[in-house]
Amino acid sequence: MAISIVPTLRVLKPAALIVGVAFVGLIFGYWANAAFTTGSYNTLYPAPGPEQPINFSHRVHAGDYQIECLYCHTEARRSTSAGVPAVSKCAGCHQLVVPERPQIRMVLEYWENQEPIPWVKVHDLPDFVYFSHKRHVLAGVECQTCHGPVETMDVVSRMAPNQMGQCLTCHKEHQVEFGLDCLTCHK
Repeated sequence: MAISIVPTLRVLKPAALIVGVAFVGLIFGYWANAAFTTGSYNTLYPAPGPEQPINFSHRVHAGDYQIECLYCHTEARRSTSAGVPAVSKCAGCHQLVVPERPQIRMVLEYWENQEPIPWVKVHDLPDFVYFSHKRHVLAGVECQTCHGPVETMDVVSRMAPNQMGQCLTCHKEHQVEFGLDCLTCHK
């Protein structure tokens, strides 16, 4: 008497089809997420910047009027952090320049109330990462190297994730050695 496995295979066929369709769906979903969602970091679809309390355009200030990054982000030359400008920096110009515009009125209200503007950080590194803006600014590294073409952005967004690989590649290309603190982990 011959034993056939055909009846068993017939029972397993729907389950195999379901597993196959699910697998194809997962692969397609992963690809679609990487290609089209805001969580991906690629130059075709950069992640949008966070909503800010005031619509500040870097394109107008740094692009059209060519205000240097370090004019507003003064801490970058002497600190690990670039910092955000004090409201007094904004008010210094905008008490005279288009003070009637609604967004400028909001800036001046912060100034009059002696409150800082609660900007939402766009370029943020993990707490365990040590990065010195001062060292890079004094070495002549352009802000756009890491932050992208900010002078073209109405809303600042991250064009790529800040990852250690970018730092290693840049240091290797420019033949700059890391400090001993970095080399302890990153050989």
